[in-house]
Amino acid sequence: MRAMLIPFTKMQGAGNDFVVLDETRGRLPLTPAHYRRLADRHFGVGADQVLSVRPAPAPGVDFEYVIHNADGGEVEQCGNGARCFVRFVCEQGLSDKRRLRVQTLSGVMEPRLTDDGRVTVDMGAPVFDLPRVPFEPAGLAPEPAGPQGDWQRWPLPLGAATVPVVVLSMGNPHAVQIVGDVDAALVAELGPRIERHPAFPKRVNAGFLQIVDRRTVRLRVYERGAGETLACGTGACAAVAAGIRLGLLDATVDVHTRGGLLAISWAGGDARVSMTGPAVTVFHGQIELPDTL
Repeated sequence: MRAMLIPFTKMQGAGNDFVVLDETRGRLPLTPAHYRRLADRHFGVGADQVLSVRPAPAPGVDFEYVIHNADGGEVEQCGNGARCFVRFVCEQGLSDKRRLRVQTLSGVMEPRLTDDGRVTVDMGAPVFDLPRVPFEPAGLAPEPAGPQGDWQRWPLPLGAATVPVVVLSMGNPHAVQIVGDVDAALVAELGPRIERHPAFPKRVNAGFLQIVDRRTVRLRVYERGAGETLACGTGACAAVAAGIRLGLLDATVDVHTRGGLLAISWAGGDARVSMTGPAVTVFHGQIELPDTL
């Protein structure tokens, strides 16, 4: 069986880890099975997602940013990956810009290097329009908005349990629930049930949000196609936007994940969400993959 030798870079952003591939000089002939192997922690490199850096597909953008989850499926967005993307492009000499415009499946985003070594990403505006999430609540009825907020939660039946969630998109779908103690949250049990709930035709990322005070939260996320990760950038943005709409959070919030700290800001309405956090190169390597898996 013939084999391909694939150069890669291992990176992480707040513990959310990635295999990054440079495809600026040519597309690699990879299938979903190859992406699954690259992400496999026993037989591959190991990662939550595989990120591909490709040439700009259109004028006005610098690169194309392609994301595959650990299950091999291509997805619309990854915020922690976007920070690693711009770090990789700069370290590899692919661009001398500190601010990039990159095309994703969900639109154009703008990550930029900051003077303190972190990366800030313009994540776009949150989407609460249910068909665009997409969310199909046939047979479900929302809870009314609370006295402080202006948005509703949707009770999801999950077998014996019913879990109220805020539904929104940050370029990918999210369902955020409020919990009293994130360490005690039933992430492994409820996460996969929420991810595959029939109301979400494209599946969903399940967020478990503990509010410490109006400017501080703790968060765990069960990611669609990857399981629980140490951090989820779009999940952090979705959680803060949900908390603000519920009237529980201020406009700037520190999000403590199991992998590190993310700073999220959103002014509400049509304003765009800003996320700042770390992006670190772990190592470079090569892996031999069969042509066919």
